Amino acid sequence: MPSFPRISASVLRAPKAVFASVTALGWTVAALAAACWLAGGLLGWREALIAALALSLVLAAGLAFVLGRQAYSVRLDLTRTRVAVGDDAVGSLTVGNPGARLLLPALLELPVGAATAVFELPRMAPGAEHEELFRIPTQKRAVIVVGPVESVRRDPFGLLGRRLRWTDPVDLFVHPRTVNLQGSATGFIKDLEGLPTRILSTADVSFHALREYVPGDDRRHIHWKTTARTGTLMVRQFEETRRSHLAVALSGRRADYGSEDEFELAVSVAGSLGLQALREQRDLSVLTQDGLMRSGSGTILLDGLTRLESTDRREGTRELAGLTADAVPNASVVILVTGSVPGAAELRSASTAIPPGIRTLVVRCAEGGAPGRRDIADLTVLACGNLDDLPALIRKGTA
Repeated sequence: MPSFPRISASVLRAPKAVFASVTALGWTVAALAAACWLAGGLLGWREALIAALALSLVLAAGLAFVLGRQAYSVRLDLTRTRVAVGDDAVGSLTVGNPGARLLLPALLELPVGAATAVFELPRMAPGAEHEELFRIPTQKRAVIVVGPVESVRRDPFGLLGRRLRWTDPVDLFVHPRTVNLQGSATGFIKDLEGLPTRILSTADVSFHALREYVPGDDRRHIHWKTTARTGTLMVRQFEETRRSHLAVALSGRRADYGSEDEFELAVSVAGSLGLQALREQRDLSVLTQDGLMRSGSGTILLDGLTRLESTDRREGTRELAGLTADAVPNASVVILVTGSVPGAAELRSASTAIPPGIRTLVVRCAEGGAPGRRDIADLTVLACGNLDDLPALIRKGTA
């Protein structure tokens, strides 16, 4: 929960501050008053002088409303600065009167994203406090800027308005919704001995074959039973293994998705896969067409996904797969997450950009579609129509 210092301020009496408080209507009235004074003085029009005096009195009365000392202690608290879509995001605004004088009623404005909440402050005695509770809608993934809190004093005529800033803005992260994939998502990377590759090695843990001994081979790997039977020194040969490393490649191209809801589903799928890998302390790389995203922890990963927006770029799933192969050459599993638009030919072409030995899986997000599995040659394509279907789909994909 963010902590904000208690701030006190007083209205500045500098001419610059006074000019800044004049509204458009106030400048219009001031211009009319000046014109009437000028016309009445030069032409001797008594009516113009009376109008000028009346307008000047109105301006002076409005000035009396906005000038004067104004001291508040303001504290803005959000119970949580990171929530998931649909979770409650609540906060409180506490205003106190730390001075020794009575404070007149005023308005407090709290910007929340594109909207602005207005709170009416009552008359406050010295030492009194007033608290307002508010709730922030979290129906969509977004970074919502809450604040800064500003007090507003206006005259009854709307000629002048005075604003004072009391707090700094706070970022509220509305993370994408995710599901727990425990026991579902990691069957394809769960290998205590690592994942064997097609690269042969003289020392590893995945046995491949026997071959004749050549000078320089480690004698510890001589297979003595075969040597005794053949009369020729034979040594064990191994396949290189690599540490389980999951690469999640999320397409950010708007043209790959049939709707904005499909893109949101894809973001949630990528977040769910990434979080599961982090829970199991496996190496993780998450990237889009813009490159690698920070994924050192669950919070960092979800913060990055929250800021992600679809774009009208030209690079599609094929280019994303090539970028993944270049950026994460040590990946053991690559999962391409895309929308319903890319067809079988494009997905197959994308899979060919991944080097042999790296298992590739495609999750094709189609909002509201039926879940299922489809094999295109040696590529497994999972159709995900709802985030809650993802755990079962992953089990099918790794069967």
